[in-house]
Amino acid sequence: MIRVLLADDEAMVRAGVAAILAADGGIEVVAEAADGHEAVEQVRLTRPDVALLDIRMPRLDGLAAAREIRSVRPETAVVMLTTFGEDAYIGTALGDGASGFLLKSGDPRELIAGVRAVAEGAAFLSPKVAKRVLTQLSGGAQLSRSAKAKERVAGLTEREREVLALVGSGLSNADIAKRLHVVEGTVKAYVSTILGRLGARNRVQAAITAYEAGLV
Repeated sequence: MIRVLLADDEAMVRAGVAAILAADGGIEVVAEAADGHEAVEQVRLTRPDVALLDIRMPRLDGLAAAREIRSVRPETAVVMLTTFGEDAYIGTALGDGASGFLLKSGDPRELIAGVRAVAEGAAFLSPKVAKRVLTQLSGGAQLSRSAKAKERVAGLTEREREVLALVGSGLSNADIAKRLHVVEGTVKAYVSTILGRLGARNRVQAAITAYEAGLV
């Protein structure tokens, strides 16, 4: 069972998201919070697998809450709930270790897929969010970023590029292992090496490099 903390200052949004997650028999919302401080405390108390955080919340916003959660409980994967008007926050959240980005107005199936993916150790970017992430990070220099990403990826072995492409597609280590017919420990070693060679802090940053390099 995947245990989820849901934090949003709007009660109706929390109710809607909780209802969607409840439709999946393998996901349980174990705690809810109306602000960032409460979210951090609930993580300490309930030790969830995934913290689903709204970016804009009172007292402590989602970005600050994500940093504290990653500090007090690194095992809890953080997913940010965003709207199209919050692109400017995405780069900051990436640097703070968020494992996924989902749109509040997105397909409910993406919400479930995203929670499952990050719980299994993968990165997950809603397709619409992924496109906007690249645009926001590029600052109008997408061609330059693409060239730099391709240069970094060129330093990987063929197998490492294959693994990176699968990371960019949102697959967990277990899924990648099945796809490549290897043990999960081998995939973990590949991912660790890839992160180091790319200078990526986490799987989301590696996934973005895979997008920019055209591997996904």
